[in-house]
Amino acid sequence: MSKAYLVLQNGAVFEGERFGAEGDKRGEAVFTTGMTGYLETLTDPSYFGQIVVQTFPLIGNYGVIRDDFESKKSWVTAYVVRSACESPSNFRCEGDLDGFLKEQGIVALSGVDTRAITRQIRKQGVMNAAILSKLPGDLEALQRELAQMPYPDAVPAVTAKEPYGYEGKNPVILWNFGHKHGIEKQLEDRVEGRLRVVPAGTTAEAILALEPRGIVLSNGPGDPAVNTEIIQNIRKVMEARVPMLGICLGHQLMALAMGGQTEKLKYGHRGANQPVRDPSTGKMYITSQNHGYAVGENSLPQNARALFVNANDGTIEGLEYLDTPAFSVQFHPEACAGPEDTRYLFDRFISLMEEASTCR
Repeated sequence: MSKAYLVLQNGAVFEGERFGAEGDKRGEAVFTTGMTGYLETLTDPSYFGQIVVQTFPLIGNYGVIRDDFESKKSWVTAYVVRSACESPSNFRCEGDLDGFLKEQGIVALSGVDTRAITRQIRKQGVMNAAILSKLPGDLEALQRELAQMPYPDAVPAVTAKEPYGYEGKNPVILWNFGHKHGIEKQLEDRVEGRLRVVPAGTTAEAILALEPRGIVLSNGPGDPAVNTEIIQNIRKVMEARVPMLGICLGHQLMALAMGGQTEKLKYGHRGANQPVRDPSTGKMYITSQNHGYAVGENSLPQNARALFVNANDGTIEGLEYLDTPAFSVQFHPEACAGPEDTRYLFDRFISLMEEASTCR
């Protein structure tokens, strides 16, 4: 294996060994704390544009299992691990991680002190980074370049190009901003073939013309506030009082549509062990999360109340809207991979649609 270097925007340099694809890459360096679920991480569209660092030291030990993918391809910009398993063992295994990353064109590093990288990010916050074959002669110039590097236009890059699924009236719509297959599966299991997936750029008028029973706003990558046209369309649909569930990015977009604001977190919440609390009951849930932005606690829409809060930092993890049949969560209730504590929220969404149908 040849050497390569991870260079953070703050000038910190970490030497490692290449695996996966060849090449140099730049992106936003983030860490995830999941002990399992590396395949779901690699294929989650929410990681678009990011160099993902796994805090768990051994990655790849159960190989590549395509049934566990969250989309058809990997979306990460690059991948960094402490130790990459070369000889996976699992009865479902279809190949090794190195081969998969080569197939997907994903540059990766192993043999890196991922704990030290994580401490850097926790201390200074998420920052841009580069994976390079050779260190530049002028490291400060690279730092300046990384500091000015724009984040790519994320949602248009990961959304479905065309709608698909049920084609009749009264569908349940999954508004796709880069959705995980786990969300689609949880909905399909509950709506008996009436699920229709539509691209991010679908207009409110086109959605309302289908007379939907309900709408799910999916997860996705990037800064939610840049999606101004999508936010306007969500506002129009919410004014029509269609039952709605927002997940992750969808939660943030819903809040923005209703007059809230979002803010970038210092290093985000990424992993399958994030604790959230229901303030009305005090009950705790362990959740799967992947986000770098949150709805600002001091800018909640006037018609909303906190449904969940993060037990570590107190950030908003869910909202319930009091004058329209809608609620949203910052975490992933489908939890692939992760705990299944909050899958009941899909059933709550189904009940919301049934109540709305009864009232018509």
